[in-house]
Amino acid sequence: MKILLTGATGYIGMRLLPVLIEAGHSIVACTRDKSRFQVLDSWKGKVEVLEVDFLEPIKAALFPNDIDIAFYLVHSMSASIGEFADKESLSANHFKQYIDATEARQIIYLTGIIPEAYDLSPHLKSRLNVENILNGCKAPLTALRAGIIVGSGSASFEIIRDLVEKLPIMITPKWLNSKCQPIAIRNVIQYLTGAMMHKDCLGKNFDISSGETLSYKEILLGYAKCRSLKRSILTVPIMTPRLSSYWLYFVTSTSYPLAVNLVNSMKVNVIARNHDLQKILHIESIPYLNAVKMAFQMIEQNMVVSSWKDSFISSLDQRTLEENMEVPSYGCFRDHRKRFISEKDIDRILENIWSIGGARGWYYGNFLWRIRGYMDKVAGGVGLRRGRTHQNEIYAGDALDFWRVLVADPKKKRLLLYAEMILPGDAWLEFTIVKENGKNVIKQTATFRPEGLKGRLYWYSVLPFHFFVFDGMLRNLVRYGNNPPDKAVT
Repeated sequence: MKILLTGATGYIGMRLLPVLIEAGHSIVACTRDKSRFQVLDSWKGKVEVLEVDFLEPIKAALFPNDIDIAFYLVHSMSASIGEFADKESLSANHFKQYIDATEARQIIYLTGIIPEAYDLSPHLKSRLNVENILNGCKAPLTALRAGIIVGSGSASFEIIRDLVEKLPIMITPKWLNSKCQPIAIRNVIQYLTGAMMHKDCLGKNFDISSGETLSYKEILLGYAKCRSLKRSILTVPIMTPRLSSYWLYFVTSTSYPLAVNLVNSMKVNVIARNHDLQKILHIESIPYLNAVKMAFQMIEQNMVVSSWKDSFISSLDQRTLEENMEVPSYGCFRDHRKRFISEKDIDRILENIWSIGGARGWYYGNFLWRIRGYMDKVAGGVGLRRGRTHQNEIYAGDALDFWRVLVADPKKKRLLLYAEMILPGDAWLEFTIVKENGKNVIKQTATFRPEGLKGRLYWYSVLPFHFFVFDGMLRNLVRYGNNPPDKAVT
């Protein structure tokens, strides 16, 4: 079958895509930026990449006419606090106009469980509104409603991981006593693929879950048990939603808009109505503790397929890659350094460049980078806690601590990062390995385009730190792997 996959570079889309390809389907992958989509050699001839932003005005006949099934995996919960509902509605309406012009026979939408009391948070109201819009499409809708998704790289799992790994004792908001039903990412993919053109699924909505009803407190303690960590949790009634959002934001890697929207959703019990679809598709539910163990197997093997942090909407800056791909030449401050390297060291140094950030760190003054990350968090930025999805693989569009990867070209030996921290201007960090007069050279360039006087004052205030940090970073980046890490990186 020919399948349209929206959100192809998102957390769910990246998990679903290889499963659909392996099943022999032809895929039309929709993404806001083609440069972010990596087409593997084994996928060539099986995947067509379509660049589309559903927030932009309609373009005539954008989708191929012969679509059989369309997956709608678009959401904006991380993008903003007050505007995501309007954006989700606009996206859904534009998608409806596009898909109605095709011969699609089914639309599959992954959404959130709707509480029976209908005491809906703004997030769940928006998801229900999108479901209603998609129900108006010519093709029948299958809506799959899920709660917390547990899997390596999922927003829910990474927040749970942050809280439990970092806090031996937690003083938490009272909403930690709210009930929910988590579901393993593997089960989610099974439901999404199992519902495809199933006659008992057309025109219906289903709740999907593990069947276990747990409080958020039990979820945290269950994670601690899997990790053999002793944790104490005390819930207090005095935390307002705003304080709860700040608490979640500062302790975990989530953005503040996502923290606000999550807190609003966690204040009510989110329990699945039934397990009809499990019986229809004969799916064996994975218990929560097993789902956590499976997630860590992927993390420990460095096999995390996708992460919520790599989505554009996980960051504050919504500008696309192309707008910042070219580093400006005029009106900028620049710190440029280079070192000559031998031919035999190129592969090792390139691997060091590709492994920068995350657990590896920044090769010099990591405590200063952490301080800068804390400052960014206090200012409302993303901080350093996003880390990186893979230990030594990196792709355009990935989140890397408080940077966004613009270019990751191993053939041209070039890595270009764009700063998503709160700054009075724009900042880029670039690494390249080139030939100069027949010699191999590694170049490291930090570029800052200031905004007014404030931006210029900022640059001069951090200039002394740049002298030590950037010089030490390049020196140790070249040395790492030749010397013991504890001596090469300080």
